[in-house]
Amino acid sequence: MPHPLDRFIRNIPDFPKPGIQFKDITPLLADPGALRAAVDGLADLVRSHPIDVVGAAEARGFLFGTPLALSLGVGFVPIRKPGKLPYLRVSQVYELEYGQDTLEMHADALRPGTRVLLVDDVLATGGTMKACCELVQSTGAHVAACAFLIELGFLEGRARLAPTEVVSLIRYP
Repeated sequence: MPHPLDRFIRNIPDFPKPGIQFKDITPLLADPGALRAAVDGLADLVRSHPIDVVGAAEARGFLFGTPLALSLGVGFVPIRKPGKLPYLRVSQVYELEYGQDTLEMHADALRPGTRVLLVDDVLATGGTMKACCELVQSTGAHVAACAFLIELGFLEGRARLAPTEVVSLIRYP
């Protein structure tokens, strides 16, 4: 049965390349009721988890991570691409389909033992979120769970993040 917010997700065939069915969240972002329902729905999925802070990778993760942090009454830690953060940084290099990329966060953003909820808009193959998990863990902090607005189940990103708990509001098989 489709999720009620599914009607706000636009399917774009053959983007960014032939054979890809892109899930466009901009209609959801444009509707204040749908956006509120998405943030509230994510909060409901994780409210029982002990969480000290929410972290998210730029840019779309920020769209849900920041309001989710406010809803949960915790702070927010931005995870950025290289060259965007002004202070001492820790980095995580990860593999892409055709090369490598890097994520960074401030070295003092997390303390050992901090319980972090990592958030993003879409779970596809899990590569970026796996790098976020490794970056968080490199500080001695603990990944409490990973939360997503949308999960593309057929790409098996959930398996790549195991044993970390994964929750998603909308799941496409």
